[in-house]
Amino acid sequence: MFETYTIKDIAKALGLSTSTVSRALNGSHEIGAETKRLVLEYAEKINYRPNPIALSLKEQRSHSIGVVVCEVANNYFSQAINGIESIAYDRGYHVIITQTHESFDREKANVEHLISRHVDGLLVSLSAETTDLAQYKYLHNKGFPIVFFDRVAPDITTHKVTVDNYKGSFDATEMLINKGFKRIAHLTNSYNLLISQDRLKGYQAALEKHGLPFREDYMKHCNHGGMNHDEVEVIIKELLDLPERPDALFVTADRLTINCLQILKKLGMRVPEDIAIAGFTNSDSAELFDPPLTTVRQPAFQIGQIATERLINLIESKYPVTEFITEQLDTELLVRSSSDKLSAK
Repeated sequence: MFETYTIKDIAKALGLSTSTVSRALNGSHEIGAETKRLVLEYAEKINYRPNPIALSLKEQRSHSIGVVVCEVANNYFSQAINGIESIAYDRGYHVIITQTHESFDREKANVEHLISRHVDGLLVSLSAETTDLAQYKYLHNKGFPIVFFDRVAPDITTHKVTVDNYKGSFDATEMLINKGFKRIAHLTNSYNLLISQDRLKGYQAALEKHGLPFREDYMKHCNHGGMNHDEVEVIIKELLDLPERPDALFVTADRLTINCLQILKKLGMRVPEDIAIAGFTNSDSAELFDPPLTTVRQPAFQIGQIATERLINLIESKYPVTEFITEQLDTELLVRSSSDKLSAK
């Protein structure tokens, strides 16, 4: 086992005070050049390394980042977390991941726990239930570094990283219209989320552009984002039981999209012969589904990287940061046979 030396050991060996040794190691201008040289040479000789835990306690820095997401198993968030970790570890930070499972109470408890662990900053994607932003406002007003990604808080002025949800939704809806579908139902996440609101607006804008009516009975909010399978099945059955059944579904949440495809098959609906489907998902298996699934794909890995860079810059800034950036990345529409009108009856 390697012997561990402390500042006290260096001070005793050189006949100096521990405060003088500490300031010399930190390059303080209060310490003369000769003393600095003696201290640094001796520290190098004994292979002295600062104790990271002691440093953390002294600086109130843990060199860790707290991450709040709805679910790690979600394709989008698993890729975003990979992006987060790729930057964090290179910059000397550990990552602590928490899941809300779309619960506000769990999100609140997770944030409190992360703060008690002395994380240096938070990367947050809000739960579907979250409308009360008081804890984030309190932390932000105290100068605690927070960056929102994907599901952002509109009323807190800090760095945010997301995609152009309006355009991604508009493009997918317009694609379905251009393929000949006229009765397009829209399934989305909780209305509390800004991404749901923006995606709804994109869907409505595409309908309006092509002279199609917006129908309230075709608009469905799944408040658990597909995590509650029964909720999704009830909603799909409601749509299929309408006198004028939709001829296509446009779905705007990752897990929700996959669940819709599974439930349609369970109910004996042929895709796309009986009903077409397109949706937001980052599943790497989407093209292997039967049929291959038309998707709006988000650059989740890159979003995680950018958000982490922004957060670490906030953490390490020597001065209060007053200018913040909201970054919108582009989505990618991948058209596959689940939205193919040619085989529909």
